[in-house]
Amino acid sequence: MTDGDNKSVNMLARETAQLEDQLQGWGEVILAADQVLLWQKPWFPGALIGATTVLFTMVYYLDPSVLTGVSCCVMFLCLADYLVPLVAPRIFNSNKWTSDHQQRFHEICVNIAKTQRRVVGWWKRIFALKEERPKMYFLSVISSLAVMAWIGQQVHNLFLTYLIVTLLLLLPGLNKHGVISKYAGMAKREINKLLKQKEKKNE
Repeated sequence: MTDGDNKSVNMLARETAQLEDQLQGWGEVILAADQVLLWQKPWFPGALIGATTVLFTMVYYLDPSVLTGVSCCVMFLCLADYLVPLVAPRIFNSNKWTSDHQQRFHEICVNIAKTQRRVVGWWKRIFALKEERPKMYFLSVISSLAVMAWIGQQVHNLFLTYLIVTLLLLLPGLNKHGVISKYAGMAKREINKLLKQKEKKNE
């Protein structure tokens, strides 16, 4: 291991320890959410889709303004931040917290810390691209935003948000059960076939 690798590992360990301290009151809730998101039971994907559908149907029916929607979301987050650490130990019985639970909680915090680092890394790469290849950066950003603007124009805002939220909630389970790697592999194979056919035609 180089000094850079050691430094990176130490920083990751510090970030994970900070996360564990910050989320300690949410431990039981995070483990329960982890089981649902990773589809520990076969009916969990249906429950996720059902809960998301009910929530977005309520939003569609009530049709709140943007300010009301943002205020309600922030209010809900503040209430959860205050009440969950108080109520969760009584609901989930914190006496049943075992070393296995602590290990899984630690793994989740490591994954969150790694995800945060990836997001920051992508952000830095975007700015590095802006400095090194400004034309490429400009074309990439403008074309991506144009495509997003076109999709937003074609699909209703709320329905698009519903699809994005549902996909994000299903993503961990899809990844855990190998669905993403399966279809990514199929897509790769099809692309390779097309490339080989193109090479043969060129020959």
